[in-house]
Amino acid sequence: MNKLEELSKEVSYALRHAPWEYELEMDEEGWVPIGQLLDALHRSEKWKNISEIDLSEMIKKSEKKRHEIKDGKIRAFYGHSIPMKILKEEKMPPDILYHGTARRFMQSIMESGLLPQSRQYVHLSQEVETAENVGKRHDSKPCILIIDAKRAWKEGIKFYLGNEKVWLSDAIPSRYIKELQ
Repeated sequence: MNKLEELSKEVSYALRHAPWEYELEMDEEGWVPIGQLLDALHRSEKWKNISEIDLSEMIKKSEKKRHEIKDGKIRAFYGHSIPMKILKEEKMPPDILYHGTARRFMQSIMESGLLPQSRQYVHLSQEVETAENVGKRHDSKPCILIIDAKRAWKEGIKFYLGNEKVWLSDAIPSRYIKELQ
């Protein structure tokens, strides 16, 4: 793993899961002053020379687009497990979205729908390939779910844009879900 990937993992942990460990003051949209994050990172010998330029480079070179910088602040796009709800702007989703999951979760999903579990939102993908990659983290032969996002949206389910590949939702009832065959 290269230094920018390691930095991305460290920043993700700080912004998504444990801002209090880094003494970060996060606003209701998940933004943290860059200077505050850098001060926290500089406490570690490993990150003592990290700069805002390095953070920008990390974001630019990342395939997964986990973070963004704007107006002197930084935030993670998605994946938060902290108790505070990170507010997202509602958006109309594409007609169809996908979700990759382990086979062992299928019965529960078909009964109860997709739930955020330990995260703040259900994560959905715009592409089958992305959903498959996510599912493979938990199962070598994951199930790919097709979400009728357009119908769900029209019937009151809220969707939020995470980034250009990831969509978020509070929960998806099973009536909007079918398995990709």
